[in-house]
Parts: sequence; structure tokens; C-alpha cells
Amino acid sequence: MFKKFQDTVFNGIQSSGKRNLILFVTFIAFVLSVLMIAPSKMVLAKMLPGKNNDTFTIYTTLVEGSSIEQTNQVTECVADYIKKEKEVEDFEIFLGMGAPLDFAGLIKGSHFKNSENVAEIVVNLTKKHDRDEPSYFMVQRMRPDIQKNCATIYDKTTITFVEPPAGPPVLAALVAEIYGEDTNGIRELSNRVESIFKNTQGLVDVEIMQDEIYDTFEVQVDSTKVALSGVNVKQLNDILYLAFEGMQIAVKNSDLYNDQLPIYLSLSKESKKFSTKDINSIKAKLSSLKLMNQMGMMTSITELVTIVPKKSNPMLMSKNLHLMTNVMAETDMVSQVYPLMEARNTILNTFNDKYDIEKIGLFNLKLTDKESKKVYKLIWDGEMEVTLDTFVELGAAFIAALILIFLLMVIYYKSYALSGIILLGSFLSIIGVIVGHFIMDIFTTDTFFLTATSLIGFIALIGISSRNSLLLIDFTASLMKDNKMSKAEAIAYATATRAKPIFLTAAAIILASTLLAGDAVFGGLGVALIFGTIAAVIASLIIVPILLFKADLNKHFNLD
Repeated sequence: MFKKFQDTVFNGIQSSGKRNLILFVTFIAFVLSVLMIAPSKMVLAKMLPGKNNDTFTIYTTLVEGSSIEQTNQVTECVADYIKKEKEVEDFEIFLGMGAPLDFAGLIKGSHFKNSENVAEIVVNLTKKHDRDEPSYFMVQRMRPDIQKNCATIYDKTTITFVEPPAGPPVLAALVAEIYGEDTNGIRELSNRVESIFKNTQGLVDVEIMQDEIYDTFEVQVDSTKVALSGVNVKQLNDILYLAFEGMQIAVKNSDLYNDQLPIYLSLSKESKKFSTKDINSIKAKLSSLKLMNQMGMMTSITELVTIVPKKSNPMLMSKNLHLMTNVMAETDMVSQVYPLMEARNTILNTFNDKYDIEKIGLFNLKLTDKESKKVYKLIWDGEMEVTLDTFVELGAAFIAALILIFLLMVIYYKSYALSGIILLGSFLSIIGVIVGHFIMDIFTTDTFFLTATSLIGFIALIGISSRNSLLLIDFTASLMKDNKMSKAEAIAYATATRAKPIFLTAAAIILASTLLAGDAVFGGLGVALIFGTIAAVIASLIIVPILLFKADLNKHFNLD
């Protein structure tokens, strides 16, 4: 076996046709592997894959001003769907408030929820090892049915699914931060971006982090009429609070507690309800409330106040002292980068009717209103931004590692050619990493992404590949110096001799990496090490010997 492999290498490196064919095939394989990422998208990039959790949360948000009964109706509809799931152990509804804080809720700010139009449903699943369907597949399956049948009960109702994040703490997978000096302009632009997100394939749970502007009615006290009627303003305030909010009217002593227990009085829920949302309904309700003046006469509240229709005052958001709002969207089992590119291209093609658009940075946009000349900025954030930053930084680390190894080899060998051979052998391991992810994507039910941990595998493979090349070069130099072998014989003998330790080292790496390959987060690292090591072995035993034969080893090893 040893002799056959040695003869194969010896004959292969001496044949000009075979050498050129192998180098040409290697070049084509490298080009095709790069094309698998872009533009063919056969291998997709993402920060981290979906994480199989034992819990997830459903947020329901109705329009501002909705009653608690309406919110309850929507959540009960959602609960009916949850009850049908066999893998659900239990769930709890938090009506008009946020659920107790978890990691996702802390990021989303659910602890600020305290109004009748919001609710959260915390769903607990059976342990992930006891069920076949991952949590992210369950969410993907349940989302369309629940949103279609429950979110349509009342207009502008949003139902979003929130899972504990597998990676960095971000508001959403894709976040568009819109900055400007005019709140109305920010609101208009954010609404247009929201519509783009809703029509972008792969984006779900689209929402804007801003309050809706809705109709309100302000009760203004006419102090002149109050004075003439013989009642005072405090009486008027008290009866309004007593009727609709409730107020303390007395206390009760208790044998169990040292403090007195307050007694609250208010109208019943049915009595508080208005028949319609208009000014006449409010006047009719207030006319039933009467006050007794100092002369013992009853006076209707409507005679003492004026009801004025007004618009609500939305919350103003800012970041770093700049007015802004967020348009957020989650991805439906796809990477964040590709929906971003599609949405950004749509914005560039359709927003030029109203705005002059200027590209700033890599993906961000500057929009100037053609009429008012007001300037707005669209800054991308979320997991997508973290993904891009991570890939750029790890890519830079990969290139830096290659350069440092090259410089180190130049110092060691005092030869740019030998250092370049080592560098090229290390670089070719990329082929195995990319092809490995493509193969794993074929055999897995969900998309197997090229993740941040995969790039860590890129960097780790540099050392493995460099070590293999070093073994061949040093042994070849020793054979040529000490045994006076010819270049071809020394390369063939060194390759055949070092093949066994190279294979054993590769086998140890591959077997150890199989433990990582099945992990949700570090699966990319495991696959990168397995297939990258295979590619590194092939490069070391086939490509490196050819490159060594083409180099002037007598000159580089100072044998002349």
C-alpha cells in the first residue's frame, strides 16, 4: 500500500498533463464552492441557526383604546389553538400586562406593558429530547393559522411569536431604525417601510415600535358653571374617578393584618361600558351621573363639563438624543441577510417618488424629502447587523491569520515560494467547509446555515492544514539533503511516509468533531472541522506535492 501510493504520487507529479489537470480541477472546485454562497445561494449564511427551546411566548396587541374584553377575546382564540397541540404541557395568559421577565422579555421590554390592549401567553412545551418537532418548526406551523383566524377578529391586531434568542440579545431579526427631526415624517416613512417588510418573502411578525394615533375625548370642567351650580370641583373629580376608575371610600379593620384594608367603590363593568365610541355615547353615560349641590338639588355632570374630541398623544421615542422609531420583523426559518437585500432594493426602487435617496455605509440609507427637504436616515440593526459585523470581523480574523502564518513561514524558510505553498494549502480547506455545509443541508430537514461558528472552524483549519504542509516540506528537505534523493523521489517518499500520521490526525479531529456536528449552535463548527479537515488532507497529499515539484527546491533548500 505504501509503495503503491508512493509510485502514484511519483508518476503524478512528473506528468505535466496530470499536474495541470489536478490544478485546473482544484481551481474550478474553489470557484464553484465560492459561487455556492453567492450568487447561487446554495449555501446560506446566518448568525446562528434556530434553537430548539422548551418554551415560547405569544404577544397579542390590539389597537390603542381597545377594551380588556376585546383583548381577552383574541387571546382566547389563540388559546384554543394552543390546546390542540399535544406537545404543549401548559400555558398561562397574562391579560393587560407582560409576563414575568425572561431573557426574551427583557430585550423586548415586556415589563413595560400595562394597558388593556395587550396580553402575553407563555407556552411551555415538553422537553426537547422527548419530542420530534423542534420548537421553531412548531412556531412556524402555528403562526399562519393563528394570525389568519385570531388577528382578524379586530382590525390592526398583531400577534407575534417570540422565542428565547439563540444568539445575541436584539430586538428582532431585522430592525430598521428611522431617524429624523419631524415626528410626522418619521411616522409616514416607518409606515411605508412596514408595508415593504410585510410584502417581503421570509419576513413575519412585522410591527412598528410606536403608538397608534386614535380618537379620544377630553372632559373639560367649566369652572363658572360649577360655581353657579353650588357644587365644587372636588366633588366633580371624585364622582368621575368613583365611577370609572374606582376610589377608596372607607377602610376595614382586620384581625389578620396590622394595616387597615381599603374599600374601593366603582361602577360595575357593564355600567362602565359605552354603547359606541362617539361623543353622544359619552354624553349619555355622563348624564346618568348626578351631583347634589348645597341646596339639595341634583345636577347632571353634563351641565358642568364640556366634552372635546381630541387625538391621542403618541409616545416619542429617541436614541442618543435623536428622534426615531423602529420597524421590526422576524425571519421565518431563513437568514436575515437575504430579506434585507430584497427589502432594501424595493425601498431604493419605490421610495424615489417622494425622497432623494443616498447610500451611506454598507447598507444604510439617507432619505431627503423632495418637498420639505427634511432629512431622514434608515439604519439597519437587529440580528442582521450582528450577523454582518460578525462575518466581517471573523473574515478579517481569517485573513489576518493567513497573513501572519505566511510571514512566520517566510521567517522560518526564508522563502516566499514555500510560504505561499503552505498558505495555498491552508486556503483550499475552504472548499471542504462550503461543500460540507451544502451536503449537510441536503440531509437535514431544515436549512443548514453557514454560521459564525463555521467561520471559527475556518480559522481553526488554518493550523491543521499548515501543519500537514510543514511535515511534507521538512521531510522532503531532509531527504534531499541527507539521502541525496532527487526532487521527485523525495516528494513522493515524504508524501507516502507522512500520509499515515496525517490520516490519523485527521481521523481524530473528525471523530471528535462529530460530537459538535449535532449541536444547534456549534453544528457549523463541527461540520467545518469535519469536511475542512478532509479537504486539508486532500490538499496536503495531492496539491502540495505538485506545487513543491513545480518549485525550485534546490534553491529554496540551499542545495546548490
